[in-house]
Amino acid sequence: MSANGKAGHAVVLGASIGGLLAARVLSESFAKVTIFDRDELPTTGLDRKGVPQGEHSHGLLARGRQVLEELFDGFADDLAALGALAIDIQNDCVWINDGHRIPRVASDLRGLCVSRPTLEGYIRTRVTALPNVEIAPRHEALGLLTSDDRSAVTGVRVMTVGTTEEREVAAELVVDATGRGNRGPTWLAEIGYDKPAEVLVNPGTVYMSRDYKRVDGDADFAAAIMSPSPESPRGGVMIAADGDRWMVTLIGVNGVVPPSDPEGFLEFTRTLHGTEIYDVLSKAEPLCEPKKMRLPTSVRRRYEDAVRLPDGFIAFADAICSFNPAYGQGMTVAAAEAIVLRDALAKGREGMPKRFFAEAAKVIDVPWDIAVGADLRYPNVQGERTGKVKFLNNYVGKLHIAAEKHAVVGHRFLSVANLMAPPTDLFAPGIVTRVLWSGRRKKADQTA
Repeated sequence: MSANGKAGHAVVLGASIGGLLAARVLSESFAKVTIFDRDELPTTGLDRKGVPQGEHSHGLLARGRQVLEELFDGFADDLAALGALAIDIQNDCVWINDGHRIPRVASDLRGLCVSRPTLEGYIRTRVTALPNVEIAPRHEALGLLTSDDRSAVTGVRVMTVGTTEEREVAAELVVDATGRGNRGPTWLAEIGYDKPAEVLVNPGTVYMSRDYKRVDGDADFAAAIMSPSPESPRGGVMIAADGDRWMVTLIGVNGVVPPSDPEGFLEFTRTLHGTEIYDVLSKAEPLCEPKKMRLPTSVRRRYEDAVRLPDGFIAFADAICSFNPAYGQGMTVAAAEAIVLRDALAKGREGMPKRFFAEAAKVIDVPWDIAVGADLRYPNVQGERTGKVKFLNNYVGKLHIAAEKHAVVGHRFLSVANLMAPPTDLFAPGIVTRVLWSGRRKKADQTA
C-alpha cells in the first residue's frame, strides 16, 4: 500500500467516456490505473472510429453534469471555455413529446450542450493528467487471467493492434468498458462462468445528422427536442454545440428513413410537431453533408441476476446496458455508475462486483424503462410488452398531455428523465391528479 492509502493495480478496457469515468474513480483507491483502447486516441476533441455516434447530436443531462462537476473541479467553466453551453434544461429547451409541449419556465435542472468528441477529449485530458493513471492506445483485450481456482480475475491478456505481440497484465480489478460490442460475457464463459442473461430490443431507428452554423440571435433556445410517436414516427433534435454550430439529428422510426439529400433533409423538418428546427435551418448555413446512422439493438445484460461472479471483474456503462441513443441517456448513466462504483469500493474489494451490479441495476432501471417502453409502442419493434410496460406507456402518454398545461408536471417528468428524481415522483398525488384530470378533459373535448 502506498503512503496515500492506495493499493493495487486496476485495468480499464476502453477509453470512451464510460471507461474514463471508471478510471477517474478507481484512481482514488488504486495505486495504479491503466486504460487500454483499440484506437489511436486523438489529442483533441475529434471524432474517432471507436465512437461512431460521436458525430451525431449529444447533450449532458442534469445528473451527468452534477457528477462531472463533482469529479472534475472547474468542469463547467472549462467546458464553457471550449464552447459548450450551460443550460436550464426546462427553460432553455423546446421539449415536444407526442406533440405536446412542456412549458418553458425556470428550473433547477442544469445541463450542458456539448459535442461528444469535445466532452470526451476534455475528460481524457483530465483523467490522464492524474499521476497514477496511464493510457495505452492501440491495444486490444483478448481475455481474462484468473486465480488457480478461477474464483477471481487477476488480470487481462492484451495485444498491440497490428501485431501478434501478446502480453499478460496483472491487476486486482479489470473493468470491461469496451462498449456495445464488448466480449465480456464470452470472456466469463471461457473461465467457467455463465453468460449474463440479455434483454434485446431493436428500435428500428435511423438517424440523419448535419451541422449548421450558429449565429447570435437565430434562436431563443439552446436545444429543441421533438420526439417521434406511433402517430407521427418522425422526430428531430437540434442542439447548440461548441464550434458555434447547431448539431441537428433527424429521427425516423417504424420504417421512416430521414432523407440524405440536403433539400429533403430540410423538408423533413417541416413535418415535425414544432416549427423551431425548420425556422432555424431554413436560414442557416450548412457546414457538412448529412450523415446516416442506423441505430443498433439496445441490449441490457443482467449481471445483477448472475448466480456466480468472479471477484476482480466488472462490466461498466454500455458493456452492461446500451440504450437507444435517441433518448440521450448513455453519458449520464455512465456518470451515475461511476458514483456507484466509488460507493461499492468504499465497502471493500471482496464481493465488490455483486454490490456494484446490484446498485448499477437500480440506476439503469429508470432510463431503460423510459427508452424501451417508448420503443415498444411501435408495433414492428419486437420485445416483451409486459403489464408494467403497457401501464407506464399509457400513464406517460397522459402525463405528456398534462405537462402541456402544467409546468410542474413537465418539470417532474424531466427530473426523472434526467436521473435527478426517482420514478415514484411521477406518481405523487399532485402529479397524478393533474394527469388524470388532463386526460379526462382531452377525452371530453374529443367527444364534444
